Amino acid sequence: MFIIGVDDRKPILVMLQKILGNIDPEGEHRFYTDPLQMLDELDKPIEVAFLDVEMPGMDGIELAKRITARYPFCNIIFLTGFSEYMPAAFDIHASGYLLKPFSQKKVEEALNHRRYRTPVLEDKPIRVQCFGSFEVFVNGEPVKFKRQKSKELLAYLVDRKGALCSMDMMIGNIEPDKPADDSNKSKIRVYLGDLNDTFLKLGIENIVVKASGTFGVNTSLLDCDYYRYLDGDPYAISHYSGEYMTQYSFAEETRAFLELRFFEQHNTN
Repeated sequence: MFIIGVDDRKPILVMLQKILGNIDPEGEHRFYTDPLQMLDELDKPIEVAFLDVEMPGMDGIELAKRITARYPFCNIIFLTGFSEYMPAAFDIHASGYLLKPFSQKKVEEALNHRRYRTPVLEDKPIRVQCFGSFEVFVNGEPVKFKRQKSKELLAYLVDRKGALCSMDMMIGNIEPDKPADDSNKSKIRVYLGDLNDTFLKLGIENIVVKASGTFGVNTSLLDCDYYRYLDGDPYAISHYSGEYMTQYSFAEETRAFLELRFFEQHNTN
Protein backbone atom coordinates (compact mmCIF):
# COMPACT_ATOMS: atom_id res chain seq x y z
CA MET A 1 0.00 0.00 0.00
CA PHE A 2 1.01 3.61 -0.49
CA ILE A 3 0.82 5.05 3.03
CA ILE A 4 1.92 8.39 4.45
CA GLY A 5 2.40 9.50 8.05
CA VAL A 6 2.40 13.13 9.17
CA ASP A 7 3.27 14.11 12.74
CA ASP A 8 5.36 17.00 14.05
CA ARG A 9 6.98 14.62 16.56
CA LYS A 10 9.67 12.58 14.81
CA PRO A 11 9.71 9.74 17.41
CA ILE A 12 6.06 9.01 16.54
CA LEU A 13 6.98 8.71 12.87
CA VAL A 14 9.93 6.44 13.65
CA MET A 15 7.60 4.14 15.60
CA LEU A 16 4.98 4.22 12.82
CA GLN A 17 7.63 3.49 10.19
CA LYS A 18 8.79 0.40 12.09
CA ILE A 19 5.23 -0.85 12.57
CA LEU A 20 4.25 -0.36 8.92
CA GLY A 21 7.46 -2.06 7.83
CA ASN A 22 6.33 -5.13 9.75
CA ILE A 23 2.71 -5.03 8.60
CA ASP A 24 3.20 -3.98 4.95
CA PRO A 25 6.81 -4.83 4.00
CA GLU A 26 6.19 -4.50 0.23
CA GLY A 27 4.40 -1.16 0.47
CA GLU A 28 5.60 2.40 -0.15
CA HIS A 29 5.62 4.51 3.01
CA ARG A 30 6.50 8.20 3.34
CA PHE A 31 6.77 10.22 6.53
CA TYR A 32 6.67 13.97 7.17
CA THR A 33 6.95 16.34 10.10
CA ASP A 34 5.74 19.26 7.93
CA PRO A 35 2.17 19.07 6.51
CA LEU A 36 2.91 21.68 3.83
CA GLN A 37 5.90 19.71 2.58
CA MET A 38 3.72 16.63 2.33
CA LEU A 39 1.15 18.51 0.24
CA ASP A 40 3.91 19.86 -2.04
CA GLU A 41 5.22 16.33 -2.64
CA LEU A 42 1.82 14.69 -3.06
CA ASP A 43 2.10 13.16 -6.53
CA LYS A 44 -0.21 10.13 -6.61
CA PRO A 45 -3.23 8.66 -4.81
CA ILE A 46 -2.65 7.76 -1.16
CA GLU A 47 -4.36 4.64 0.11
CA VAL A 48 -3.91 5.48 3.81
CA ALA A 49 -2.83 8.67 5.61
CA PHE A 50 -1.94 8.59 9.31
CA LEU A 51 -2.31 12.20 10.49
CA ASP A 52 -1.54 13.80 13.82
CA VAL A 53 -4.45 16.01 14.84
CA GLU A 54 -2.49 18.78 16.59
CA MET A 55 0.35 20.21 14.49
CA PRO A 56 1.78 23.73 14.14
CA GLY A 57 0.90 25.60 10.95
CA MET A 58 -1.84 23.22 9.84
CA ASP A 59 -3.74 20.76 12.00
CA GLY A 60 -4.61 17.24 10.91
CA ILE A 61 -8.28 18.03 10.31
CA GLU A 62 -7.46 20.72 7.73
CA LEU A 63 -4.75 18.52 6.20
CA ALA A 64 -7.25 15.67 5.84
CA LYS A 65 -9.68 17.98 4.05
CA ARG A 66 -6.99 19.02 1.57
CA ILE A 67 -5.92 15.44 0.90
CA THR A 68 -9.46 14.13 0.37
CA ALA A 69 -10.35 17.09 -1.86
CA ARG A 70 -7.82 15.69 -4.31
CA TYR A 71 -8.10 11.98 -3.52
CA PRO A 72 -11.59 11.25 -2.13
CA PHE A 73 -10.83 7.56 -1.55
CA CYS A 74 -7.88 8.14 0.77
CA ASN A 75 -8.35 6.46 4.15
CA ILE A 76 -7.67 9.01 6.89
CA ILE A 77 -6.56 7.60 10.25
CA PHE A 78 -6.03 10.24 12.92
CA LEU A 79 -3.35 9.98 15.59
CA THR A 80 -3.78 11.91 18.82
CA GLY A 81 -3.49 11.79 22.56
CA PHE A 82 -6.86 13.49 23.06
CA SER A 83 -10.17 11.73 22.49
CA GLU A 84 -12.13 15.00 22.31
CA TYR A 85 -11.09 15.38 18.66
CA MET A 86 -13.06 12.30 17.60
CA PRO A 87 -16.28 14.20 16.63
CA ALA A 88 -14.30 16.36 14.15
CA ALA A 89 -12.75 13.19 12.72
CA PHE A 90 -16.17 11.64 12.19
CA ASP A 91 -17.39 14.81 10.47
CA ILE A 92 -14.96 14.24 7.60
CA HIS A 93 -15.66 10.49 7.46
CA ALA A 94 -12.30 9.37 8.77
CA SER A 95 -11.47 5.71 8.38
CA GLY A 96 -10.04 5.37 11.88
CA TYR A 97 -8.79 7.03 15.03
CA LEU A 98 -5.78 5.89 17.10
CA LEU A 99 -4.93 7.19 20.55
CA LYS A 100 -1.24 7.60 21.33
CA PRO A 101 0.71 5.60 22.25
CA PHE A 102 -0.51 3.04 19.73
CA SER A 103 0.60 -0.56 19.27
CA GLN A 104 1.26 -2.60 16.14
CA LYS A 105 -1.95 -4.52 16.85
CA LYS A 106 -3.99 -1.28 16.86
CA VAL A 107 -2.41 -0.05 13.62
CA GLU A 108 -3.04 -3.40 11.96
CA GLU A 109 -6.67 -3.36 13.09
CA ALA A 110 -7.10 0.16 11.70
CA LEU A 111 -5.69 -0.90 8.33
CA ASN A 112 -7.83 -4.05 8.22
CA HIS A 113 -10.97 -2.01 8.87
CA ARG A 114 -10.19 0.90 6.54
CA ARG A 115 -13.21 2.47 4.88
CA TYR A 116 -12.00 2.48 1.26
CA ARG A 117 -10.33 -0.39 -0.56
CA THR A 118 -8.80 -0.16 -4.01
CA PRO A 119 -11.06 -1.93 -6.53
CA VAL A 120 -9.72 -4.62 -8.83
CA LEU A 121 -8.63 -2.94 -12.05
CA GLU A 122 -9.27 -6.00 -14.23
CA ASP A 123 -7.39 -5.50 -17.54
CA LYS A 124 -8.04 -1.79 -18.06
CA PRO A 125 -4.70 0.04 -18.07
CA ILE A 126 -5.92 3.59 -17.36
CA ARG A 127 -7.54 4.59 -14.07
CA VAL A 128 -9.68 7.71 -14.29
CA GLN A 129 -10.86 9.61 -11.23
CA CYS A 130 -13.89 11.80 -11.88
CA PHE A 131 -15.15 12.11 -8.31
CA GLY A 132 -13.49 15.13 -6.76
CA SER A 133 -11.02 16.62 -9.22
CA PHE A 134 -10.40 14.93 -12.57
CA GLU A 135 -7.17 12.91 -12.51
CA VAL A 136 -5.72 10.16 -14.71
CA PHE A 137 -3.30 7.39 -13.71
CA VAL A 138 -1.37 4.64 -15.45
CA ASN A 139 0.28 2.00 -13.27
CA GLY A 140 -0.60 4.08 -10.22
CA GLU A 141 1.32 7.13 -11.47
CA PRO A 142 -0.38 10.38 -12.51
CA VAL A 143 -0.30 11.03 -16.25
CA LYS A 144 1.59 14.20 -17.17
CA PHE A 145 -0.04 16.08 -20.02
CA LYS A 146 1.87 18.39 -22.33
CA ARG A 147 -1.02 20.86 -22.28
CA GLN A 148 -3.72 21.37 -19.64
CA LYS A 149 -6.25 21.81 -22.44
CA SER A 150 -5.43 18.30 -23.64
CA LYS A 151 -6.30 16.98 -20.18
CA GLU A 152 -9.49 19.04 -20.17
CA LEU A 153 -10.47 17.66 -23.57
CA LEU A 154 -9.94 14.12 -22.27
CA ALA A 155 -12.15 14.94 -19.28
CA TYR A 156 -14.88 16.15 -21.62
CA LEU A 157 -14.68 12.97 -23.72
CA VAL A 158 -14.79 10.85 -20.55
CA ASP A 159 -17.84 12.81 -19.38
CA ARG A 160 -19.47 11.99 -22.72
CA LYS A 161 -18.99 8.26 -21.91
CA GLY A 162 -17.46 7.42 -25.28
CA ALA A 163 -20.07 9.18 -27.40
CA LEU A 164 -18.56 10.61 -30.57
CA CYS A 165 -18.25 14.40 -30.55
CA SER A 166 -17.93 16.89 -33.37
CA MET A 167 -15.34 19.66 -33.47
CA ASP A 168 -18.08 22.20 -32.77
CA MET A 169 -19.13 20.32 -29.64
CA MET A 170 -15.59 20.08 -28.32
CA ILE A 171 -14.85 23.76 -28.94
CA GLY A 172 -18.18 24.79 -27.41
CA ASN A 173 -17.38 22.93 -24.19
CA ILE A 174 -13.68 23.47 -23.59
CA GLU A 175 -13.36 26.84 -25.37
CA PRO A 176 -16.89 28.23 -24.84
CA ASP A 177 -15.92 31.85 -25.53
CA LYS A 178 -14.30 31.08 -28.89
CA PRO A 179 -15.87 30.53 -32.33
CA ALA A 180 -15.79 27.15 -34.03
CA ASP A 181 -13.56 28.46 -36.82
CA ASP A 182 -10.63 26.80 -38.59
CA SER A 183 -8.11 28.22 -36.12
CA ASN A 184 -9.82 26.73 -33.08
CA LYS A 185 -10.53 23.46 -34.86
CA SER A 186 -6.80 23.26 -35.53
CA LYS A 187 -6.15 23.67 -31.80
CA ILE A 188 -8.52 20.81 -31.01
CA ARG A 189 -6.62 18.60 -33.44
CA VAL A 190 -3.41 19.48 -31.59
CA TYR A 191 -5.00 18.49 -28.26
CA LEU A 192 -6.27 15.22 -29.72
CA GLY A 193 -2.81 14.49 -31.08
CA ASP A 194 -1.34 15.27 -27.67
CA LEU A 195 -3.61 12.72 -26.05
CA ASN A 196 -2.69 9.92 -28.41
CA ASP A 197 1.02 10.78 -28.16
CA THR A 198 0.93 11.00 -24.35
CA PHE A 199 -0.62 7.57 -23.93
CA LEU A 200 1.40 6.01 -26.74
CA LYS A 201 4.55 6.87 -24.76
CA LEU A 202 3.00 4.92 -21.88
CA GLY A 203 2.43 1.91 -24.13
CA ILE A 204 -1.30 2.52 -24.70
CA GLU A 205 -2.64 2.93 -28.22
CA ASN A 206 -5.82 4.55 -29.53
CA ILE A 207 -7.04 6.40 -26.45
CA VAL A 208 -9.01 8.58 -28.89
CA VAL A 209 -11.14 6.98 -31.60
CA LYS A 210 -12.28 8.73 -34.76
CA ALA A 211 -15.21 8.18 -37.12
CA SER A 212 -16.40 10.48 -39.91
CA GLY A 213 -14.82 13.59 -38.43
CA THR A 214 -16.07 12.93 -34.90
CA PHE A 215 -14.06 11.82 -31.89
CA GLY A 216 -14.56 9.90 -28.67
CA VAL A 217 -12.59 8.28 -25.87
CA ASN A 218 -11.95 4.54 -26.02
CA THR A 219 -13.84 3.53 -22.89
CA SER A 220 -12.59 -0.07 -23.08
CA LEU A 221 -9.22 1.22 -21.79
CA LEU A 222 -10.66 3.03 -18.77
CA ASP A 223 -11.30 1.97 -15.20
CA CYS A 224 -13.45 4.97 -14.25
CA ASP A 225 -15.24 5.66 -10.95
CA TYR A 226 -18.05 7.50 -12.77
CA TYR A 227 -18.65 4.57 -15.13
CA ARG A 228 -18.60 2.13 -12.22
CA TYR A 229 -21.16 4.32 -10.44
CA LEU A 230 -23.48 4.27 -13.45
CA ASP A 231 -23.12 0.48 -13.67
CA GLY A 232 -24.25 0.13 -10.05
CA ASP A 233 -20.86 -0.82 -8.62
CA PRO A 234 -21.25 -0.80 -4.80
CA TYR A 235 -17.73 0.57 -4.27
CA ALA A 236 -18.31 3.59 -6.49
CA ILE A 237 -21.82 4.22 -5.18
CA SER A 238 -20.76 4.15 -1.54
CA HIS A 239 -17.77 6.39 -2.14
CA TYR A 240 -19.30 9.16 -4.22
CA SER A 241 -19.06 12.18 -1.90
CA GLY A 242 -20.93 14.80 -3.92
CA GLU A 243 -18.13 16.19 -6.11
CA TYR A 244 -17.44 15.53 -9.80
CA MET A 245 -14.74 17.00 -12.06
CA THR A 246 -14.63 20.04 -9.82
CA GLN A 247 -12.22 22.02 -12.02
CA TYR A 248 -14.32 21.97 -15.19
CA SER A 249 -17.45 24.04 -15.93
CA PHE A 250 -18.66 21.74 -18.74
CA ALA A 251 -19.32 19.04 -16.10
CA GLU A 252 -22.16 21.04 -14.48
CA GLU A 253 -24.92 18.98 -16.12
CA THR A 254 -23.43 15.70 -14.91
CA ARG A 255 -22.83 17.19 -11.45
CA ALA A 256 -26.51 18.12 -11.26
CA PHE A 257 -27.53 14.60 -12.31
CA LEU A 258 -25.26 13.02 -9.70
CA GLU A 259 -26.42 15.40 -6.97
CA LEU A 260 -30.05 14.51 -7.69
CA ARG A 261 -29.28 10.79 -7.72
CA PHE A 262 -27.25 11.14 -4.50
CA PHE A 263 -30.15 12.99 -2.84
CA GLU A 264 -32.66 10.33 -3.91
CA GLN A 265 -30.43 7.48 -2.66
CA HIS A 266 -29.93 9.10 0.74
CA ASN A 267 -33.54 10.15 1.28
CA THR A 268 -35.28 6.89 0.48
CA ASN A 269 -37.73 6.01 3.23
